[in-house]
Amino acid sequence: MATRQLAAEYQPRRGRRAQRSREKYNRKEAIAGLLFITPWIIGFLVFTVISMSYSLVLSFTDYDLATNTMDPVGTENFEQLAQNPRVLRSLGNTFTFALMAVPVEVSMALLIAMLLNSVRRGAGLFRVIYYLPKMTPAVATAAVFLLLLNGNQGAINKGLDMIGIQGPQWLLDPDWVKPSIVVMSAWSVAGSAVILLAALQAVPKELYESAALDGAGRLSRFRNITLPMISPTLFFIVITLTIASLQVFDQAYLLFYRDGANSAAPEAALFYGVYLYQQAFQQFNFGLAAAMAWLLFVIILLITVVQLKVGERLVYYEGGKR
Repeated sequence: MATRQLAAEYQPRRGRRAQRSREKYNRKEAIAGLLFITPWIIGFLVFTVISMSYSLVLSFTDYDLATNTMDPVGTENFEQLAQNPRVLRSLGNTFTFALMAVPVEVSMALLIAMLLNSVRRGAGLFRVIYYLPKMTPAVATAAVFLLLLNGNQGAINKGLDMIGIQGPQWLLDPDWVKPSIVVMSAWSVAGSAVILLAALQAVPKELYESAALDGAGRLSRFRNITLPMISPTLFFIVITLTIASLQVFDQAYLLFYRDGANSAAPEAALFYGVYLYQQAFQQFNFGLAAAMAWLLFVIILLITVVQLKVGERLVYYEGGKR
């Protein structure tokens, strides 16, 4: 009887000690985690939160770089955006480019991912080879494409001549300016391809085997198994590529504005990011540039919200609707 009583008293004490030990361990883990992410938190606060807050204040002022003074102007900068035809033109060019670039880049990334997924021998080598363009500096890529897209001596037009097609003036014809930038942007889809490759490899093989036994062909398996199973990843790729396309700058600037001869560049190459850069760092109109940046932020936010709403109906999740 006494032994049972001692055991009964000991069990709660042991449970309390174990609970205190777990709580102490959890606190240590939480502290360690916070220490590891502290550099990111500091960077996020300094380079994102504080910078965005400062730019929001700047968008309501007329900032003079020479004297470092700000004169409040209210909503005048935002009113100028609606009245400036080049702002509207640059927005139109940017939206057109995004509508062209996103489907092309998603299709190419998916094609590359499926090719890599089908490779058995030397798969690692092929992945490295396909990923190398992503590692190429933007300036080097632009230099290569300036040669490739040359309307007279470019390699692309020479290849088209060999099959009896006269190539366009990629960098001079306004109708071909955006397609030329799309071609250059598609050069670096390897990052998206790697993400899609991981999604393809996560699709259960049993689904393909069952479908094959039922007589489903390759196209049917792709449409009814592959696409639904990787749809969350595809949805993520579409959102990120849309955001990147609406912020396009490097490709257009390096192809058409690298020498500062802005007047010589066709209007079709005037993207929103390029015009924002011109206002901020060439005309030093920082207030207007800050207003342009916030307008782009709101546009991207609204488009992303719409995409998320549409994605709720189109994206398949194994655990149910999210």
